[in-house]
Amino acid sequence: MKSRIHYTKPSITEREIEYANDAVSNGWGPRCYEYIARFEEAFKKYLGVKHAIATSSCTGAMHMGLSGLGVGPGDEVILADINWVATAAPITYLGATPVLVDVDPVSWCIDPARVEQAITEKTKAIIAVHLYGNVCDMRRLFDIGERHGIAVVEDAAEAIGSQYHEQKAGSNGVFGTFSFHGSKTVTTGEGGMFVTNNDALFEKVLTLSNHGRSAGQLKQFWPDMIGFKYKLSNVQAAIGLAQMERIEDLVADKRRVFEAYSSLLEGLPITMNPEPSDTINGYWMPTFIVDPLVKFDRNNFIAHLGMNGIDGRAFFWPLSDTGHFDRCLPSPVAHSLFSRGVNLPSYYDLSAGDIERVADCVRQFLGAN
Repeated sequence: MKSRIHYTKPSITEREIEYANDAVSNGWGPRCYEYIARFEEAFKKYLGVKHAIATSSCTGAMHMGLSGLGVGPGDEVILADINWVATAAPITYLGATPVLVDVDPVSWCIDPARVEQAITEKTKAIIAVHLYGNVCDMRRLFDIGERHGIAVVEDAAEAIGSQYHEQKAGSNGVFGTFSFHGSKTVTTGEGGMFVTNNDALFEKVLTLSNHGRSAGQLKQFWPDMIGFKYKLSNVQAAIGLAQMERIEDLVADKRRVFEAYSSLLEGLPITMNPEPSDTINGYWMPTFIVDPLVKFDRNNFIAHLGMNGIDGRAFFWPLSDTGHFDRCLPSPVAHSLFSRGVNLPSYYDLSAGDIERVADCVRQFLGAN
């Protein structure tokens, strides 16, 4: 029996175990925030930003960031229709309205032209989600934001290791958010990060992150505002710190896996994650889109992988199909991509033989359909 090829697994070494054991054994009392602070410092250094706040999830980081911007009832926030719901949900927590627009057919990320069409007097922010490691067209989005006085935010949950014009994904917007879910390139099991270069926004979100208690408040247990509790634990941060000390190798391995797939699948009627000039793709999830003129049943393909002991993932559903959102502009590109897109297995100890095995299954299926 061949071993099963999972779609994702984390890379955990003796370093992560050592740091986690130290946090469990000694990270209490005066050391209860030590690994959190070290993790935040390492993340700031890697990203080249001024401020970072470790959180329990990317969702929590987005919730606090949008709240810090003053997003609330009556406001609208524009984002792409193809996304995981975690990007849209925090908008609703604040009583604001997600506005879903179509994606660009090349990047699979939010289409700036559709953003421009969706702007109203209620628009408070634009969220640029770097899907599967692909990078949004930030220059066009920033131009739109500047002309209309609208904040541009980055959801880089899937894009650590990606770059746009020599700047790390997530470091360009008014704020950025990251995920450390167990499937991500850097993991803490569950977790996230809020980052910004804006001093005032950082102070606001830092206060919000501690139940509304400001750093300068002298009264004990006194909330200066109603805030949140999205703190990452010291033990999780210890794992995150070890991962950040290995970040270059982790990203390099992701790129190795993608490049192997790209070579082995060359010539098939598919398109894989793009890497335009002046960008670097961290290739969190190697993804292919089958050409529209080719007969392809995505569910049958994933079942075909499963019968061969291989896991595959469907491309994200268009959020407009879920029935949870009222402001949905036409998104023909998003719907076309969804039906033709698949995520392939990608993890650090995926061997050349494993990748060949996956590629052979892709070739068999597409050759028979």
